[in-house]
Amino acid sequence: MYENSRSHSQVVVTVSSQQTNPLGDALYAAGSDLIKTELGAYGEKILGSGSQYVQSNISRYLSNPQYYFQVNDEYVKNKLKVILFPFLHKGHWMRITEPVGGEFSYKPPIYDINAPDLYIPLMAFGTYVVLAGFFLGTNGKFSPEALGLQFTNGLLCWLLQVLLLEATLHSLGGGDIPLLDMVAYGGYTLRSSMRRCAC
Repeated sequence: MYENSRSHSQVVVTVSSQQTNPLGDALYAAGSDLIKTELGAYGEKILGSGSQYVQSNISRYLSNPQYYFQVNDEYVKNKLKVILFPFLHKGHWMRITEPVGGEFSYKPPIYDINAPDLYIPLMAFGTYVVLAGFFLGTNGKFSPEALGLQFTNGLLCWLLQVLLLEATLHSLGGGDIPLLDMVAYGGYTLRSSMRRCAC
């Protein structure tokens, strides 16, 4: 019985493959060639310049996200000391540069205590959300909506902080600073702004 059904399905496939339309295939091939050559060249002319512009300027706004997470335990300990007790910092406050391919770039956070990182701000934000949920629970006001409101409130405060930093640096005539640097710097001062926004 199984052999019969296999031969029947092969016949159906063979019959359906013989019923093709040669005129339709020729029109489809001509249409796809037209799209590939004429419209493709025109689209490449329009979109190629836009994608080239985006590729050339993307590093100005968004740099490599992996750079901001190159940290170790020693860096985190020292960075928290600098953030919490800046008056005890005896070193310099400038970031360390290194020549790479004829251009200067900054050393990653693991090698430079003054480099911005996203590890500490994201961990601080996560701790804020967990503690907010804990205190909502101890007060008997916990609900997923209340925790979501605290999360949204914290993100909005962080965004406000980044926009305020960006506007301040722009008004002072500062150069182009990558967006992730601004997010990292805004995250370091987030805890005080969350207290102001949440109240």
